[in-house]
Amino acid sequence: MTSVARAGAPGRRLGVLISGRGSNLQSIIDAVAEGRLDAEIAVVMSNRPAAFGLERARAAGIPTAVLEHRAWPSRDAYDEALAQALQAQRVDYVCLAGFMRLIGPALLNAFPDRILNIHPSLLPAFPGVDAQAQAVAHGVRVSGATVHLVDAGLDSGPIVAQRAVPVSPTDTADTLSARILDAEHRLYPEALATILAGGWRIEGRRLILPPTAARPDVV
Repeated sequence: MTSVARAGAPGRRLGVLISGRGSNLQSIIDAVAEGRLDAEIAVVMSNRPAAFGLERARAAGIPTAVLEHRAWPSRDAYDEALAQALQAQRVDYVCLAGFMRLIGPALLNAFPDRILNIHPSLLPAFPGVDAQAQAVAHGVRVSGATVHLVDAGLDSGPIVAQRAVPVSPTDTADTLSARILDAEHRLYPEALATILAGGWRIEGRRLILPPTAARPDVV
């Protein structure tokens, strides 16, 4: 299946969903503040009221909201509430930044091909949780980070950009996680800028960038 080519972003208002410390959120905040990302973070939302990323957003003067998932009777009802809250803030693109919940149809349908996620592996290798531990356990020589569009599968959407991170024989899940996280912080704003620039299309499982697009996946 091929989607319509994106001539340009429908807007540059971002909604960021978090569940924890929000270090990738901070990388997006910094990219906006430094002029490396031409966008506005309209709102940061979390399913956990104690998420430290909310403090990062407030320190930057960004509106925040907490929607605790346990307050809704079902996953679908929660996703519908999220979609409505994001739409109320006139969000154009949604960035998952350590949001520890699967995205369901209500949110996917509200933002088709406009939800991005970052994952600590070179997808399609090691989807799901504990990707860094999986990489170490399998003895791979190279792992990394992937930014992808979100679809109904588990870390299975079209890949926007990747960055490789070498794996040392002495690495643990923790040491590898730290180096991959550093790569994530550089990759996510660059990949997001590529998507916002438009001109891309989806063919099958692949995201096709225009020939003039900057490649954010250089090692």
